[in-house]
Amino acid sequence: MALPLEGIKIIDFTGVQAGPACTQLLAWFGADVLKVERPGVGDVTRQQLRDIPDLDALYFTMLNSNKRSLTLNTKTPEGKRILENLIRDADVLVENFAPGALDRMGFTWERIHEINPKLIFGSVKGFSEGSPYADIKAYENVAQCAGGAASTTGFWDGPPTISGAALGDSNTGMHLAIGILTALIGRQKTGQGQKVAVSMQDAVLNLCRVKLRDQERLEHVGYLEEYPQYPNGKFSDTVPRGGNAGGGGQPGWVLKCKGWETDPNAYIYFTVQEQNWGPTCDAIGHPEWKKDPAYTTARARQSHIFDIFAEIEKKLADKTKFEAIEYLRKFGVPCAPVLSMKEIAYDPALRASGTIVEVVQEERGKYLTVGSPIKFSAFKPDITGAPLLGEHTDQVLATLGYSGDQIAKLYQDKVV
Repeated sequence: MALPLEGIKIIDFTGVQAGPACTQLLAWFGADVLKVERPGVGDVTRQQLRDIPDLDALYFTMLNSNKRSLTLNTKTPEGKRILENLIRDADVLVENFAPGALDRMGFTWERIHEINPKLIFGSVKGFSEGSPYADIKAYENVAQCAGGAASTTGFWDGPPTISGAALGDSNTGMHLAIGILTALIGRQKTGQGQKVAVSMQDAVLNLCRVKLRDQERLEHVGYLEEYPQYPNGKFSDTVPRGGNAGGGGQPGWVLKCKGWETDPNAYIYFTVQEQNWGPTCDAIGHPEWKKDPAYTTARARQSHIFDIFAEIEKKLADKTKFEAIEYLRKFGVPCAPVLSMKEIAYDPALRASGTIVEVVQEERGKYLTVGSPIKFSAFKPDITGAPLLGEHTDQVLATLGYSGDQIAKLYQDKVV
């Protein structure tokens, strides 16, 4: 069957991670994504953190699958004309340049809308227009700090901590993809394109809404009963770092399993679910706690929650993390093993579902990458290798009406 976005033409004017994550997702679902790159250079991630000399880095290949690549020098008059022609025929243009960069090239939103009134213009910036930080270039960790994630991550006796998940980059790309798809549906009703902007700060904050909830609760009552600091610790006027505590009112913690002395990932996450306290008591070998007033409610347990976790660790001491999960799931305990990236890379279930896939790039050969995290009943995205720099330049120029001799001259004049 035809993929849902088949026929949608996207100009991908993005680099690094936030923008490419957005356009890659749309490419997986059938859009024709044309990545426009600087001749001889391309996306900076082609060279960053290389594992094999002179080949595109995995940083690039894992964010640009299913795309085509056109090299184009938009500083030349002919390069600008080519870009204008592409814009006239496109449905979407996505960019994540530094603030003002596209404007200085002569392609403001107003100019783009004039060239093609139906085009959706997707833009990623570190901060929203009007922000006091709007002129600052933002990267992953900058966004995590500005969006509230870092201040609420880590342990109470340590500094703010950055998450290993790309909350600022890939997360922002996913938000932009939702915005672009919404605008495309809107265009079906109005016939008009529009600008869709997502800031990295805003996208991070959107994932931190429970911490904003906690800030409001803290201002109302002066404490947060599900945090490890309650009831014996002190609360200031801002949400503290809670270590590995659960954020939704269900106490939880990372617990040691057999082998933790030598394996840094021999742990599970254990959640003490309020409505499942009885079976949990049976699982951890303390059935008497089911009727003990000191344990029957979450508030009662909070004052000695770490003693409870210590008892659970004793129960699991002779079990690997996988054995612990098999044991606890029989009692309906919400839990999960702490999986290393190596375990995830070779997980047969993740490979069978298409969440982890192997693809082939012409020069690199076979490599491992992520597949679509979104699953559909009617189709399964076919993930293909990332394009080589300028791999489709001749093909694109030919569709724009350039002859072989004209294309050769564009190379000679360093336009492409």
